[in-house]
Amino acid sequence: MSERNFFVRLLASIWRGLNGLRKILHLLLLLIVFLVFFAAVSGTPPLLPQQAALLIKPSGALVEQLEGDPYDRAVSELLGDVQRQTLVQDIVDALEYARTDDRIRAVHLELSSLGAGGLPKLQRIAEAIDAFKESGKPVVASADYFAQPGYYLAAHADELYMHPEGIVFLQGYGTFRNYYKDAIDLLRIDWNIFRVGTHKSYVEPYTRMDMSPEDRESRARLIEQFWAMYEDDVIAARGLPDGAVDDYVQNLVERVSNANGDIAVAAVDNGLVDKLLSRGALRDVLRAYAGPDSEDEEMYASVAMREYLGQMRLLHGKKPKAENVAVVVAAGDILNGTQPPGSIGGDSTAVLLRQALSDDSVKAVVLRVDSPGGSAFASEIIANEIEGLQAAGKPVVASMSSVAASGGYWISVVADKVVATPATITGSIGIFGMIPTFQRTLKAVGIATDGVGTTPWAGSLRPDREMTDQTRQLVQLILEDGYDDFVSSVAKHRGMDKQAVDRIGQGRVWTGVDALENGLIDELAGFDDAIVMAADLAGLVEGKYGQVRMEPKLSPTEQMILDLLTVAKRSGLDPASFVAAPTPIESFAGQLQRTLARATKFNDPRGVYSHCFCEID
Repeated sequence: MSERNFFVRLLASIWRGLNGLRKILHLLLLLIVFLVFFAAVSGTPPLLPQQAALLIKPSGALVEQLEGDPYDRAVSELLGDVQRQTLVQDIVDALEYARTDDRIRAVHLELSSLGAGGLPKLQRIAEAIDAFKESGKPVVASADYFAQPGYYLAAHADELYMHPEGIVFLQGYGTFRNYYKDAIDLLRIDWNIFRVGTHKSYVEPYTRMDMSPEDRESRARLIEQFWAMYEDDVIAARGLPDGAVDDYVQNLVERVSNANGDIAVAAVDNGLVDKLLSRGALRDVLRAYAGPDSEDEEMYASVAMREYLGQMRLLHGKKPKAENVAVVVAAGDILNGTQPPGSIGGDSTAVLLRQALSDDSVKAVVLRVDSPGGSAFASEIIANEIEGLQAAGKPVVASMSSVAASGGYWISVVADKVVATPATITGSIGIFGMIPTFQRTLKAVGIATDGVGTTPWAGSLRPDREMTDQTRQLVQLILEDGYDDFVSSVAKHRGMDKQAVDRIGQGRVWTGVDALENGLIDELAGFDDAIVMAADLAGLVEGKYGQVRMEPKLSPTEQMILDLLTVAKRSGLDPASFVAAPTPIESFAGQLQRTLARATKFNDPRGVYSHCFCEID
C-alpha cells in the first residue's frame, strides 16, 4: 500500500510541476504579447534632426519589386542578411517628400554600391532628382567608384565628387552569353529544341556555339539605341559637348595617358566629375549645407533614406480613398502556380488581380510589368484575369519598366492601354520548348532503358529515352498553336492584321521607340503617367482618387514574430548576433543552389515558354 502511495505521490508531484511550468510559460507568453502590444501602441516614429541632408545610398540592383517572400525577407533583414536590392519607388518617394520638407537642406547621393539598373529605372529616378532640384536645395553626388548606372544618376546632381583614388568606368552596353552546344555533344545529351520565330534566340546556346546573324542584328540595334539615349541624357545633365561621353569611352586609354595614368584626374579633365575629394573633404562640403551631426561634429547631420521614408509614409503616406487606382507589380520570370515577389506566379498574380476586382473602391488598375516572360500557360492565366477586370468595367493600363517582352508582352497587350519608355525592351513575340534526353549519356556508362506500353505515348517523354518523331511532331504542333494564339491576341487587342503582327513578331525584340512605330504600344510614357491614364479611363476626378498597391500580406503569426524580433533589436538584443556567418562551403553551396534553381525553375505544364533573353549590360 505504501509503495502504491509513493507512486501516486510521485505522479502527482510530476503533474503539479508540469502544470506549474505550463502556467509560467503562459505567463511569459502573455508578457511578451503585452510588450509587443505596448511597443506597437506607444511606438512613435524616430525624431529627425531639424536640419539634415537626406542620405540616399542605393545598394545592389534597382528593382520594381523586392525579391522573396515578405516574411523571409523581413527576418533576413533583422538578422543582417539583407539582399542587395533597392526599390525604385523608395528613392522616388523619398525625393518627393524631401522636396517640400524644410528639415531636408540637401540630398546626398552616395552611389558606390549601386550595381545594375535598367535605363528606364534610372530615367525615372533622374526625373525625381530633377524635380527635387526645382526646390532650390542642392543634390550632391559622390562615390569611390562610379559604375555606369551610378554615374547616370550622379550626372543629374548639382555637384559631382569622387575620391582621388576612384574610377568612372563607362563601358557602354553589350549583350554576351555562354553557348553550350559542344559541351552538350561531349556529354552525349540530345537537347530537343522546338521554337516558332526566326529571332527566338533564347534556345540558341543549346544549338550553337555563337550568336546567330538574326540575333546579332537585333541586339546590335537595341544596344546602339540604349547607348545613344544614355549618352544624350548624361550630356544634357552635365552640359557637355555633343559626343563627349562616347569620345571619352572610345579613347579612354589616350585620355588616361594624358592625365599621366591617373584615371580619376582624367575624369575631371574631361568634365565627367567636378572635383576629387577625400571623404573628410566631402563631409566638409555636406556639413556646410546640413550642419554638423549633433553627436559627432566631424560628421554632417543626415538621415538615411529608410528611416526618413518610415516616418514620412507613416505621417504623410498616400492613403486609400473612396475611389482608387490599384497598382499590381508583375516583376521577374513568369512561372506556373504561386510564387514569391520577384517572380510572377500565374496563380499568385491572379490572386492580386482578383483582389483588385473584388475591392469596390478600386476603379482602375495599373499593371507594372518588368519581365522577360516565361510560362505561356501562366501568362494566359494572368491575361484572363485582366480581361475579367475589364469585363467588370475596371480599365487596365500596362506600364512597362525595363523589360516587358515575350510573356511580359503577352500579359501587357490585353490591357486597355499599353505604355512603355523609349528604353523599354519589348516585343519578342515567339514560343519555344526544350526537352533534353540522356539516353546516349547513360549508354556511355553502361545503362540502357527498355520496356513496353499500350500506346506510342507511353514513356514517350522519359528523359532516358530518345524522343520519337511522332512526339516531336506533337510538340511542334502545340508550339505552333501557342504562337498562333499569341499572334492572334496581339492582332485582336492592337487592332492589327495577323500577318502584320507575324512580320514584327518571330521573336524580334524592340525598344519602346520601335514598339511605338510598329503599333505594339500606345504611347511612350512613365509610371506616373500610367496612373493618370488609368484614372482618366475610369472617369476619376483629379485629386479625388487614391492609390493602393496590391501586395501579399503577412499572416498575424508572422507579424507577431517580426514584432518580437523588432522589439528585441530595439532593446539592444540583436537577433543577428545569434546567427553564425556562413562558412565558405555553405556560401558556395548556396550560390550553386541558386544557379541550379535558375535552370530548373520553369514549370509550364505543357513545357511551352514565351521567354526572352533580354539581358543588356
